[in-house]
Amino acid sequence: MNPDPPGLDLARLAEHLRREGLTRGPLTAELIVGGKSNLTYVVGDGEDTYVVRRPPLGHVLATAHDMGREYRVMSALQDTGVPVPRTYHLCRDAEVVGAPFYVMEYVRGGQPPLTPALAHGLVDVLAALHSITPESVGLGDFGRPEGFLERQVARWKRQLDASRSREVPGIDDLYERLARDVPASGPPAIVHGDFKLGNTLIADGEVRAVLDWEMSTLGDPLTDLALFLLYGEVASLDRGSAGEVPPSSELAAHYGEASGRDLSRLGWYVGLACFKLAVIAEGIHFRYTKGLTVGEGFAEVGDQVAPIVARGLMEV
Repeated sequence: MNPDPPGLDLARLAEHLRREGLTRGPLTAELIVGGKSNLTYVVGDGEDTYVVRRPPLGHVLATAHDMGREYRVMSALQDTGVPVPRTYHLCRDAEVVGAPFYVMEYVRGGQPPLTPALAHGLVDVLAALHSITPESVGLGDFGRPEGFLERQVARWKRQLDASRSREVPGIDDLYERLARDVPASGPPAIVHGDFKLGNTLIADGEVRAVLDWEMSTLGDPLTDLALFLLYGEVASLDRGSAGEVPPSSELAAHYGEASGRDLSRLGWYVGLACFKLAVIAEGIHFRYTKGLTVGEGFAEVGDQVAPIVARGLMEV
């Protein structure tokens, strides 16, 4: 008898997937991504292999881990220029495994060190995503593009206020500069929300799948670009991104050429990306000081906040 991994009742799952025509025999499963993000398992019946994804254990805010949202956007992007796993089944019934879940294709790949060619390939994927008209893939109502940037600034300020435990030089100044000079957005696009090497699967130097769509929405695509550029500069924030990273100016120019977007206010967006990552890092530091983190590597996160804030202040 195969032991159940945390958060997955294999007997109940096997019965459910058998009724859906996806699997035939007893299942084995391995938890491959855990923690505070959505839980991801490789599941197989000896013949077929799938990936099952469900919210984290003990999650509180359903909107933060919306299985239907991830499933919908990946289903919509099938057969577009954006590589995503094929989706097979969404189960909203929490009684089956204890939470809603979905089943998707198992894509082989990993996160090798970043190379210039791979970095440019990731920019091409991002430009391809942002070139898709949301209505053309059934995502015209996937978000509220109007006021998107203003809501982003306000959201991360609320997050900062909720996790203040020390004085962070410049962080309030960064917020105030962002809030008083919000640029006018260009045409809205499907936004991934956390686009980076660590949220993709790479094989043979090519992007085989873009994963982790839980923060996706309709909004200003330059927020995706700026965050991707910042992750390249601060490799420690993106697992697997260490390597040879081209200059941000080179990658931005590549994106501008591929997308046709106006990048004249890109500095503001980089400033917003810095504010967002600084707030996230400060929240982790706050939980670490309260003894609420599990595992290693949290002690140094707080040291990253001030340099990220300083980087943002250089841009806005």
